[in-house]
Amino acid sequence: MADRDGGLVFEDGGSSVGEYVEHWLRDSVRGTVRQSTYEAYEYMTYPHIVPSLGRVKLKALTPAHVRAFYREKLDGGLSSATIRKMHGVLQKALDQAVSDGLIPRNAAKGIRLPQGKKKEIRPLSPDEARALLTAARGDRLEALYLLAISTGLREGELLALRWEDVDLEAAVLRVSRTLTRNGGKVAVGPPKTKNSRRTVGLTDGAIEALRGHLTRQLEEMERMGSLYRPGGLVFANEVGGIVNPSNLRNRSLKALLKRAELPAIRFHDLRHTCATLLLSRNVNPKIVSEMLGHASIAITLDTYSHVLPNMQQSAVRALEEVLK
Repeated sequence: MADRDGGLVFEDGGSSVGEYVEHWLRDSVRGTVRQSTYEAYEYMTYPHIVPSLGRVKLKALTPAHVRAFYREKLDGGLSSATIRKMHGVLQKALDQAVSDGLIPRNAAKGIRLPQGKKKEIRPLSPDEARALLTAARGDRLEALYLLAISTGLREGELLALRWEDVDLEAAVLRVSRTLTRNGGKVAVGPPKTKNSRRTVGLTDGAIEALRGHLTRQLEEMERMGSLYRPGGLVFANEVGGIVNPSNLRNRSLKALLKRAELPAIRFHDLRHTCATLLLSRNVNPKIVSEMLGHASIAITLDTYSHVLPNMQQSAVRALEEVLK
């Protein structure tokens, strides 16, 4: 009543949370984010938010409703990381409702979320990295694995890399694309953040591997003839198309790890391997952060904090040498 008397009238038309979130997703979000992000929002909305909170009136939604919703999902087996993503979607939708003057406050604000567990990273040791690369010699994707470990590129960035982005003479490559999902299909699209666009230097070994890979690819094109559909991809499949990421992980990487007698790791751990190897050699974390395309150096330091104690010991020893 006080809000009304003060000229603040919140009128949501009697809509429910479900109706509003669906409207927000369709009219405010679509076309403003990447398709893969939009699909992730849909996944959080339709199977989860709408069935659980959908019937509650938007103006009647309270923090207690939201807390109970998160607890229900957590007890149902969803991870704390998924709950946090769900919270992000709900909070953005309710922020919009507040901005539009439909409700006076965001019921999802200030709620304590379950603590997320850090995903354990399993970088390869220098000996293990050499073993993997030895096992990959002669493999059709040998150059891909060498680049993964020596540049730290993400899986999607490697599979979207085009020859026009590679300058073998200057020994650099430019990351300007990545794989995205569009309606369940894999496609090449722009990177998610501006920091993901970057130039990365190439080792002599990587340059040699890429030259050999190009020779092999040209031979494949000649052998396949009109069946080959050249798209300029560095790491294309046998007919020139995009390599299926699932096949890369489940067929190619698993086979190489078995051949090298190494434990099972994720493809993303090759990126962690690159970062760990660089940091353990006292490469400046700022340079490593830029090389990996992290949004900030804080992400690099937080992710690879396990390497930092060794770096600090090296710094202490360096100071001792200087001050002797």
